[in-house]
Amino acid sequence: MLGFPDFRGFTRRLVLWNLAAYFLLLILGAFAKPIAGDLAALFALDPSAVVHGRIWQLITYCFFHVGILNTAFELLSLWFLGSFLESNHGSRWLGEIFFISVLGAGLAAVALGLYLHVFGIALYGCWGGIFGLLIAFGVLYADMEFMMFPLPINIKAKYLVAVYMLIALAMLFSAEKVFAFSQLGGALAGYFYIKFAPRRGFAFAGTESLFGLRNRYYRWKRRRAARKFEVYMRKHRDN
Repeated sequence: MLGFPDFRGFTRRLVLWNLAAYFLLLILGAFAKPIAGDLAALFALDPSAVVHGRIWQLITYCFFHVGILNTAFELLSLWFLGSFLESNHGSRWLGEIFFISVLGAGLAAVALGLYLHVFGIALYGCWGGIFGLLIAFGVLYADMEFMMFPLPINIKAKYLVAVYMLIALAMLFSAEKVFAFSQLGGALAGYFYIKFAPRRGFAFAGTESLFGLRNRYYRWKRRRAARKFEVYMRKHRDN
Protein backbone atom coordinates (compact mmCIF):
# COMPACT_ATOMS: atom_id res chain seq x y z
CA MET A 1 0.00 0.00 0.00
CA LEU A 2 2.44 2.65 -1.24
CA GLY A 3 0.09 4.97 -3.10
CA PHE A 4 -3.23 6.63 -2.56
CA PRO A 5 -6.02 4.03 -2.70
CA ASP A 6 -9.15 4.28 -4.81
CA PHE A 7 -11.62 6.88 -3.63
CA ARG A 8 -14.94 5.17 -4.22
CA GLY A 9 -17.81 3.22 -2.70
CA PHE A 10 -18.91 3.51 0.90
CA THR A 11 -15.49 4.84 1.92
CA ARG A 12 -15.97 7.85 -0.34
CA ARG A 13 -19.44 8.47 1.06
CA LEU A 14 -18.14 8.32 4.63
CA VAL A 15 -15.33 10.76 3.91
CA LEU A 16 -17.62 13.16 2.05
CA TRP A 17 -20.27 13.05 4.81
CA ASN A 18 -17.61 13.93 7.37
CA LEU A 19 -16.18 16.70 5.20
CA ALA A 20 -19.64 18.17 4.64
CA ALA A 21 -20.36 18.15 8.39
CA TYR A 22 -16.96 19.72 9.15
CA PHE A 23 -17.37 22.60 6.69
CA LEU A 24 -20.98 23.15 7.70
CA LEU A 25 -19.94 23.65 11.32
CA LEU A 26 -16.96 25.75 10.20
CA ILE A 27 -19.21 28.11 8.25
CA LEU A 28 -21.82 28.26 11.00
CA GLY A 29 -19.10 28.92 13.56
CA ALA A 30 -17.95 31.91 11.52
CA PHE A 31 -21.35 33.43 10.78
CA ALA A 32 -23.84 31.92 13.24
CA LYS A 33 -22.07 30.72 16.38
CA PRO A 34 -25.28 30.15 18.42
CA ILE A 35 -26.59 27.75 15.77
CA ALA A 36 -23.25 25.93 15.63
CA GLY A 37 -23.28 25.62 19.41
CA ASP A 38 -26.84 24.28 19.42
CA LEU A 39 -25.95 21.67 16.78
CA ALA A 40 -22.88 20.57 18.73
CA ALA A 41 -24.95 20.24 21.91
CA LEU A 42 -27.57 18.25 20.03
CA PHE A 43 -25.37 15.84 18.08
CA ALA A 44 -21.95 15.62 19.78
CA LEU A 45 -21.82 12.97 22.49
CA ASP A 46 -22.41 14.02 26.08
CA PRO A 47 -22.75 11.03 28.46
CA SER A 48 -25.33 12.75 30.63
CA ALA A 49 -27.38 13.77 27.58
CA VAL A 50 -27.36 10.19 26.27
CA VAL A 51 -28.63 8.91 29.61
CA HIS A 52 -31.44 11.48 29.47
CA GLY A 53 -32.67 10.30 26.08
CA ARG A 54 -30.42 11.66 23.35
CA ILE A 55 -29.33 8.20 22.26
CA TRP A 56 -28.78 9.31 18.66
CA GLN A 57 -25.57 10.95 19.92
CA LEU A 58 -24.03 7.48 20.13
CA ILE A 59 -23.75 7.63 16.32
CA THR A 60 -23.98 11.27 15.28
CA TYR A 61 -20.92 12.35 17.27
CA CYS A 62 -18.64 10.69 14.73
CA PHE A 63 -19.53 13.36 12.14
CA PHE A 64 -18.38 16.25 14.36
CA HIS A 65 -14.74 17.27 14.06
CA VAL A 66 -12.59 19.94 15.65
CA GLY A 67 -9.33 21.25 14.19
CA ILE A 68 -8.25 21.03 10.58
CA LEU A 69 -5.13 18.91 11.21
CA ASN A 70 -6.95 16.42 13.42
CA THR A 71 -9.80 16.19 10.91
CA ALA A 72 -7.39 15.72 8.00
CA PHE A 73 -5.56 12.90 9.79
CA GLU A 74 -8.85 11.25 10.74
CA LEU A 75 -10.23 11.31 7.21
CA LEU A 76 -6.95 10.20 5.62
CA SER A 77 -6.85 7.25 8.03
CA LEU A 78 -10.48 6.48 7.21
CA TRP A 79 -9.72 6.67 3.50
CA PHE A 80 -6.67 4.39 3.61
CA LEU A 81 -8.12 1.75 5.93
CA GLY A 82 -11.70 1.88 4.65
CA SER A 83 -10.82 1.59 0.98
CA PHE A 84 -8.58 -1.42 1.56
CA LEU A 85 -11.11 -3.26 3.72
CA GLU A 86 -13.99 -2.37 1.41
CA SER A 87 -12.14 -3.72 -1.63
CA ASN A 88 -11.70 -7.07 0.15
CA HIS A 89 -14.94 -7.39 2.13
CA GLY A 90 -17.52 -5.16 0.46
CA SER A 91 -19.38 -1.96 1.27
CA ARG A 92 -21.95 -3.52 3.60
CA TRP A 93 -19.30 -5.19 5.71
CA LEU A 94 -17.34 -1.96 5.97
CA GLY A 95 -20.43 0.04 6.94
CA GLU A 96 -21.37 -2.48 9.61
CA ILE A 97 -17.98 -2.69 11.29
CA PHE A 98 -17.49 1.09 11.14
CA PHE A 99 -20.80 2.02 12.76
CA ILE A 100 -20.67 -0.86 15.26
CA SER A 101 -17.23 0.41 16.30
CA VAL A 102 -18.57 3.97 16.52
CA LEU A 103 -21.39 2.69 18.72
CA GLY A 104 -18.97 0.71 20.88
CA ALA A 105 -16.78 3.78 21.32
CA GLY A 106 -19.79 5.89 22.28
CA LEU A 107 -21.01 3.37 24.83
CA ALA A 108 -17.52 3.14 26.33
CA ALA A 109 -17.36 6.93 26.68
CA VAL A 110 -20.79 7.05 28.31
CA ALA A 111 -19.89 4.25 30.73
CA LEU A 112 -16.61 5.86 31.82
CA GLY A 113 -18.11 9.35 31.96
CA LEU A 114 -20.86 8.17 34.27
CA TYR A 115 -18.47 6.08 36.37
CA LEU A 116 -16.16 9.04 36.91
CA HIS A 117 -19.08 11.46 37.22
CA VAL A 118 -17.61 13.53 34.40
CA PHE A 119 -20.34 15.70 32.91
CA GLY A 120 -20.32 18.46 30.34
CA ILE A 121 -17.74 16.75 28.14
CA ALA A 122 -18.26 16.38 24.42
CA LEU A 123 -16.96 13.42 22.43
CA TYR A 124 -16.54 14.03 18.72
CA GLY A 125 -14.70 12.58 15.76
CA CYS A 126 -14.68 9.17 14.11
CA TRP A 127 -11.65 7.71 15.90
CA GLY A 128 -13.84 5.04 17.47
CA GLY A 129 -14.79 3.75 14.02
CA ILE A 130 -11.21 4.07 12.79
CA PHE A 131 -9.94 2.01 15.73
CA GLY A 132 -12.45 -0.69 14.81
CA LEU A 133 -11.08 -0.69 11.26
CA LEU A 134 -7.53 -0.77 12.63
CA ILE A 135 -8.29 -3.87 14.69
CA ALA A 136 -9.85 -5.55 11.67
CA PHE A 137 -6.82 -4.71 9.57
CA GLY A 138 -4.40 -5.90 12.26
CA VAL A 139 -6.20 -9.19 12.83
CA LEU A 140 -7.11 -10.08 9.25
CA TYR A 141 -3.90 -8.84 7.60
CA ALA A 142 -1.43 -9.00 10.47
CA ASP A 143 1.75 -9.54 8.42
CA MET A 144 0.98 -7.16 5.57
CA GLU A 145 3.48 -4.34 5.27
CA PHE A 146 2.30 -0.95 4.14
CA MET A 147 3.09 2.72 4.37
CA MET A 148 0.50 5.06 5.76
CA PHE A 149 0.76 8.70 4.83
CA PRO A 150 2.53 10.80 6.05
CA LEU A 151 5.01 8.32 7.59
CA PRO A 152 7.69 7.31 5.02
CA ILE A 153 8.24 3.88 6.59
CA ASN A 154 6.92 0.41 6.03
CA ILE A 155 5.35 -1.32 9.02
CA LYS A 156 3.43 -4.53 9.54
CA ALA A 157 -0.23 -4.10 10.30
CA LYS A 158 -0.05 -5.89 13.65
CA TYR A 159 2.73 -3.61 14.88
CA LEU A 160 0.91 -0.48 13.78
CA VAL A 161 -2.20 -1.58 15.65
CA ALA A 162 -0.10 -2.34 18.74
CA VAL A 163 1.37 1.19 18.63
CA TYR A 164 -2.08 2.77 18.42
CA MET A 165 -3.38 0.62 21.28
CA LEU A 166 -0.42 1.51 23.49
CA ILE A 167 -0.92 5.21 22.81
CA ALA A 168 -4.59 4.90 23.76
CA LEU A 169 -3.69 3.00 26.93
CA ALA A 170 -1.16 5.69 27.89
CA MET A 171 -3.79 8.37 27.34
CA LEU A 172 -6.00 6.71 29.96
CA PHE A 173 -3.73 8.32 32.56
CA SER A 174 -4.14 11.81 31.09
CA ALA A 175 -6.89 14.39 30.93
CA GLU A 176 -8.07 12.71 27.70
CA LYS A 177 -9.03 9.47 29.47
CA VAL A 178 -12.65 9.45 28.22
CA PHE A 179 -11.51 10.01 24.64
CA ALA A 180 -8.88 7.26 24.93
CA PHE A 181 -11.33 4.84 26.55
CA SER A 182 -13.77 5.45 23.71
CA GLN A 183 -11.06 4.53 21.20
CA LEU A 184 -10.42 1.28 23.03
CA GLY A 185 -14.16 0.64 23.14
CA GLY A 186 -14.32 1.08 19.37
CA ALA A 187 -11.41 -1.31 18.94
CA LEU A 188 -13.10 -3.91 21.14
CA ALA A 189 -16.37 -3.58 19.24
CA GLY A 190 -14.52 -4.03 15.95
CA TYR A 191 -12.75 -7.12 17.31
CA PHE A 192 -16.03 -8.68 18.43
CA TYR A 193 -17.52 -7.96 15.01
CA ILE A 194 -14.81 -9.73 13.03
CA LYS A 195 -14.81 -12.66 15.47
CA PHE A 196 -18.54 -13.28 15.84
CA ALA A 197 -20.36 -11.62 12.91
CA PRO A 198 -21.17 -13.66 9.78
CA ARG A 199 -18.28 -13.71 7.33
CA ARG A 200 -19.99 -11.32 4.90
CA GLY A 201 -21.79 -9.26 7.53
CA PHE A 202 -25.19 -9.21 9.20
CA ALA A 203 -26.94 -7.51 6.29
CA PHE A 204 -25.83 -10.16 3.80
CA ALA A 205 -26.70 -12.97 6.20
CA GLY A 206 -30.12 -11.43 6.82
CA THR A 207 -30.76 -11.11 3.10
CA GLU A 208 -29.73 -14.72 2.56
CA SER A 209 -32.10 -15.81 5.34
CA LEU A 210 -34.98 -13.89 3.77
CA PHE A 211 -34.28 -15.45 0.38
CA GLY A 212 -34.12 -18.86 2.05
CA LEU A 213 -37.51 -18.31 3.72
CA ARG A 214 -39.02 -17.13 0.46
CA ASN A 215 -37.67 -20.15 -1.44
CA ARG A 216 -38.97 -22.55 1.24
CA TYR A 217 -42.39 -20.89 0.99
CA TYR A 218 -42.44 -21.32 -2.79
CA ARG A 219 -41.38 -24.95 -2.51
CA TRP A 220 -44.19 -25.55 0.01
CA LYS A 221 -46.70 -23.96 -2.37
CA ARG A 222 -45.50 -26.15 -5.23
CA ARG A 223 -45.77 -29.31 -3.11
CA ARG A 224 -49.27 -28.33 -2.00
CA ALA A 225 -50.31 -27.67 -5.60
CA ALA A 226 -48.87 -31.04 -6.62
CA ARG A 227 -50.82 -32.83 -3.86
CA LYS A 228 -54.02 -31.09 -4.91
CA PHE A 229 -53.40 -32.13 -8.50
CA GLU A 230 -52.84 -35.75 -7.44
CA VAL A 231 -56.10 -35.74 -5.48
CA TYR A 232 -57.92 -34.26 -8.46
CA MET A 233 -56.50 -36.86 -10.86
CA ARG A 234 -57.33 -39.69 -8.45
CA LYS A 235 -60.96 -38.53 -8.22
CA HIS A 236 -61.10 -38.18 -11.98
CA ARG A 237 -59.89 -41.78 -12.48
CA ASP A 238 -62.37 -43.09 -9.91
CA ASN A 239 -65.22 -41.44 -11.77
